[in-house]
Amino acid sequence: MAVRHRLIRTSPQIVWSVLADGSRYAQWVVGTESTEPGHGHWPDLGSAIRYTVRLGPVQLSNTTVVRRCVHGEQLELEAQAGALGTARIAIELRPWGHHCLVIVDEHPLHGVGGTLHNVAVDAFIQLRHRAMLARLAELCEEVAAEEERRRPLGQVVPDPGEGAARA
Repeated sequence: MAVRHRLIRTSPQIVWSVLADGSRYAQWVVGTESTEPGHGHWPDLGSAIRYTVRLGPVQLSNTTVVRRCVHGEQLELEAQAGALGTARIAIELRPWGHHCLVIVDEHPLHGVGGTLHNVAVDAFIQLRHRAMLARLAELCEEVAAEEERRRPLGQVVPDPGEGAARA
């Protein structure tokens, strides 16, 4: 099982807005060249996006389906990879002060990927997740900066910790 985490220096709400926008999937998922809507309304349960991966002259198209969604907190996906099978990708968002801790857990479910799953495959997935989380962080931080630029001058930004229970 490949589990990786990263602290993203923006709010969980910003991170969720990026995850909930299926059209941005190719911007942060490593190896994905393009995406298009599949069915349903992303990221509702059962909704899907179609994605394309290009490896040199070879182009592969498949689907990613939402299997579990807790809006603003968790997104669990089943990525279909043709003959390789399917993989479960769980993304969890946790508030961490004014930032967001993102935890990604991926493992094969069905097919050849599950049969051949081993420590070397997990190491490769770890490298992929490191790059994916770096891309996600960069994209989320750009979105946050753009929102800040658009905020009217003098508008007060609420403290995300206000109203929260104190320890």
